[in-house]
Amino acid sequence: MNILLAGLSFVNLIGRVPGGVSQGLIWGIMALGVFITFRVLDIADLSVDGSFATGGAVAVMLSLAGLPTWVATICALLAGIIAGIITGLLHAKLGIPAILAGILTQFALYSINLRIMNMAANQSINPAMYKLVISMRNIPVAIIEGVIFAAIIIALLYWYFGTEQGSALRATGNNGAMSTALGINTSNMKIIGLAISNGVVAFAGGLMAQYQGFSDVNMGRGAIVIGLAAIIIGEILCDAIFKKGCSFWIRMAFVVLGGIIYYLVMIIVLWLKLDPNDLKLFTALIVTIFLAVPYFRGKAKNSFSWAGKRSLPYVATIKNSLKSGKEVQ
Repeated sequence: MNILLAGLSFVNLIGRVPGGVSQGLIWGIMALGVFITFRVLDIADLSVDGSFATGGAVAVMLSLAGLPTWVATICALLAGIIAGIITGLLHAKLGIPAILAGILTQFALYSINLRIMNMAANQSINPAMYKLVISMRNIPVAIIEGVIFAAIIIALLYWYFGTEQGSALRATGNNGAMSTALGINTSNMKIIGLAISNGVVAFAGGLMAQYQGFSDVNMGRGAIVIGLAAIIIGEILCDAIFKKGCSFWIRMAFVVLGGIIYYLVMIIVLWLKLDPNDLKLFTALIVTIFLAVPYFRGKAKNSFSWAGKRSLPYVATIKNSLKSGKEVQ
């Protein structure tokens, strides 16, 4: 163990934590978008890998063109909404399976993102020349801003899903057949849900591009996996702390917390001086572990429940035997 830790500085690790928290908050916001499709709509939407990069590209290029960065960030959100609508139309109106519709949109967005960035793989933006919404040059302020953005998005989503349309959207994901029987246009609900989801993801992409000082055509690669990791980590923690169940807004808050924890784990991996090329392998392992935890937990509960039911007749026999004074066979 001492050999493994040789040459590692805990002071260096602690120094990396604030930066990890600030980036984790942005990834947590992105995970909220994934949460809408994955948990609310029960759809695996892979277009988020493309819309995250779209948000970054739009935010940077419009800022470079002279628009205020906060306006450019809102435009990034709108671009994500359009991408989500396209995925929704492919799925709901053309009958293409959701996972394939997401792949098609993601595939098309690669070329679109390149065109947005003037056919360059990446575009940088100088924080010294532009008043960015969020920047890694001031980590404490970035953390505060990340918390504020996450809180606003959670509040807006909590309000929206409490409205009539939001409730219809949740019903669509919970039981599509029953929702259709109740007169809900499930096709439109799916389009709306995918639009909101990708809008939030693109907004996070716009924040990330400003935070790191550049947009990249590949910056969204693996976003869906990171989003799923944040969701699963957050839900496991939420269920562990709130034994009687989490309310909807608390669950969303824990999704953001899951994004922070995920990124802190990545920082620890890098601090251990492991090969950065193995980061995606470690990401896959982390997601696999956290995805398996609920399954094995449920299996254990069912096993104990089954064993308890099997033992009830025998326990009753023992009690009756003790009362009658007979020996148990």
